[in-house]
Amino acid sequence: MKETHHSMGLRTLEDISSIILHSHDLPETLENIVTIVARRMHTNVCSIYLLENDGETLVLKATKGLSKASVNRTSMKVHEGLTGLVVESHGMVMTDNAPSHPRYKYFKETREEKFLSFLGLPLFERKSPIGVIVIQTREARRFTEDEISTLRTITFQIGSIVHNARLLDSIQHKEQERAWLEQELAKVKNASSLDGTTKKGGKRGAKACVLGGTAVSAGFSQGRVYILDRFNDKVIQLAKVGSNAEEHHKFTIALEKVKIQTLYMEKRVSEMLSEDDAAIFHTHLMILEDRGFATKVTELIDQGIGATRAVHEVVHHYVQAFAAMEDPYLRERSVDMEDIGRRIIDALEGNGKTPLKLKEKRVIVAEDIFPSDLAMLDHDKILGIVTERGNAYSHAAIMAKSLGIPAVLGVSGLMAASQVKDEIIVDGSSGFVYLNPDDAVRQEYERLERDHAVRLKEMEGLRDLPAVTTDGARITLNANIGLVSDVRVANLNGAEGVGLYRTEFPYMARPAFPDRMEQAGIYSRVLKGFPGLAVNIRTLDIGGDKSLPYFDFPREDNPFLGWRSIRVSLERQDIFREQLAGILLASTDGCPTIMFPLVSCVDEIIEIRSILASVREELEQQGHEVCRDIPLGVMIEIPAAVQTVELLINEVDYVSIGTNDLIQYILAADRNNPRIKSYYDPHHPAVLHSIKRVADAAAQAGKKASVCGEMASDPLNALLLLGMGITEFSLSAPSIPLIKQTIRNHSREECRTLADAVLACRSNAQVRQVLAEARKTLRLP
Repeated sequence: MKETHHSMGLRTLEDISSIILHSHDLPETLENIVTIVARRMHTNVCSIYLLENDGETLVLKATKGLSKASVNRTSMKVHEGLTGLVVESHGMVMTDNAPSHPRYKYFKETREEKFLSFLGLPLFERKSPIGVIVIQTREARRFTEDEISTLRTITFQIGSIVHNARLLDSIQHKEQERAWLEQELAKVKNASSLDGTTKKGGKRGAKACVLGGTAVSAGFSQGRVYILDRFNDKVIQLAKVGSNAEEHHKFTIALEKVKIQTLYMEKRVSEMLSEDDAAIFHTHLMILEDRGFATKVTELIDQGIGATRAVHEVVHHYVQAFAAMEDPYLRERSVDMEDIGRRIIDALEGNGKTPLKLKEKRVIVAEDIFPSDLAMLDHDKILGIVTERGNAYSHAAIMAKSLGIPAVLGVSGLMAASQVKDEIIVDGSSGFVYLNPDDAVRQEYERLERDHAVRLKEMEGLRDLPAVTTDGARITLNANIGLVSDVRVANLNGAEGVGLYRTEFPYMARPAFPDRMEQAGIYSRVLKGFPGLAVNIRTLDIGGDKSLPYFDFPREDNPFLGWRSIRVSLERQDIFREQLAGILLASTDGCPTIMFPLVSCVDEIIEIRSILASVREELEQQGHEVCRDIPLGVMIEIPAAVQTVELLINEVDYVSIGTNDLIQYILAADRNNPRIKSYYDPHHPAVLHSIKRVADAAAQAGKKASVCGEMASDPLNALLLLGMGITEFSLSAPSIPLIKQTIRNHSREECRTLADAVLACRSNAQVRQVLAEARKTLRLP
């Protein structure tokens, strides 16, 4: 019987998990649950009653077996009926002859007079009753201990469902259009003691302070601070410890609650943003269901350590292991473990009885912000996000960017400098935050906001206009994207297609390699988001600074010079073929092109074409319809590709210059190393002449050469590249209107004159001088 009870509980949890992901709202979820419970418990009736906000009125919310017309109509006070007695007693009520019980009350609309047996259990959240679940049968029946135990397990799940549904129903999809902050912010930096010194400011005479971090989501905002505090070590130290059996039971229930909570977060974030953005919570669920994780906790509990401390120690072990990794992406996974640990301990200790809620619009200030925080908060009330920890690889950063919330992470000294009543300006474009800004800074930002509003009005009419120079040269402006949610932002900013779709994120956000059908679904959504426009899909570019948690990369002394990008794809053809199959399966939903990164020779292109032809033939034999004439291109990112570009371009339909990596490889300067930042120079003569050579080779072959690095996001650079013969740019979507306006205000002849002057320079210093003069002459910010 024990085995039957265990399997019944497991099947029920699995069914409820499925219900959460496929139900549209709380009523539907509860209706599906009572149906399943009645079937599992072999009863004629299962009903759920929930307490109203007054804490005294129970309302029938879902039933299997009673009249459906009674749902939301049948109500009682907690001092009425057997169901009210469950709440009043905070415990189980059971009888095999309900009509004879002194607390029995008949409700005509339910038609329940024919049911004799009654078993009711309270639904709790944070030790407070929130409702009752009732099962009934026609015949007199005494429920067994195992049946009662199974139903009690289900009550914990339902309690979490109701709590999270009520909490997360407040999250609404927010259509935000956050644009860039114009280049004039440099004036603020120069005028505002950006060395971190403080000066008097703010109406209350509070300390003014300027701090710097990593800009991860563009835009700026200002408002009052909301300090998101975490529980401290005292929670661990003061946790009460019961018997081993009691601690095991507490841990089991807490784990189930957090699983339910995680499923809700995955569902809601998927609806609010995209499945890609929600995938992190699927990863959380995998960890919560991992036997290794649970076993480590239970082993510590067996040693007499309480459940709270056991969870803390196991999570701390995982966090240390992740934090010690060199790869920045994997290091950031330590935050996910902290998130999971915090939520389990909250469930164990009853912390956070008041849900995290903003009463008014505020800027979130925290040591760190977890994905679950962003899933549960009302995004309409988040003006900005600033944290002491974190970087651009964190899921919080990715979600903030998807939501369009200005964010600066990794701000050293933030928590020590911040107070509850502080005011703050968040500059998500430059990476600076201003605590209690003085009048000069405040006025400058207010001016920028006004100017920015004027600019937006000016640019509203640009969205559907072409990027054409004053002397008639047509330029194509595409967007760089990495998330499905980026599609909306690209379209809002007038992108003419996608010049670079980075496919890494769907791999990074999952616990294993996505198969061809999963990938096809993602690519299809992106292609459909740009009907009639080209979407340039770059194949998997991992290695160097991008890793996957489930893929064992070899340890290399120089990973940027090692096994990465197309080299991985060609060696691991199983992975490569799955991605190519995914692209081909989605190809009929739009206008895809396929681009291959870090190509160094013609031999690689020949091998790529052979693999692609094989995958296409395989799919066609299986009966799939795929496009046969998909344009193929390569990225020009390394000196070998520049030196042989005349050979490479004859093998492909187009080339795209990836300036980020090209600068790095030509100058042997790691773009992520702050010590050699001055060596990473996009205006170095070697870089400029390399770009010019590629543009000339493409023109001679009658093929397209584009630039897809961040270099083109600066107006002066865009004109310089145009003058060198580049007529197609791919850049971050919010930069498109500014670059379009710049192009429409200048002639191609002016651009050629600028390019000739720069290419004639013999040194970096000369280039900088020519560009500085050109910025003034061309009236650029």
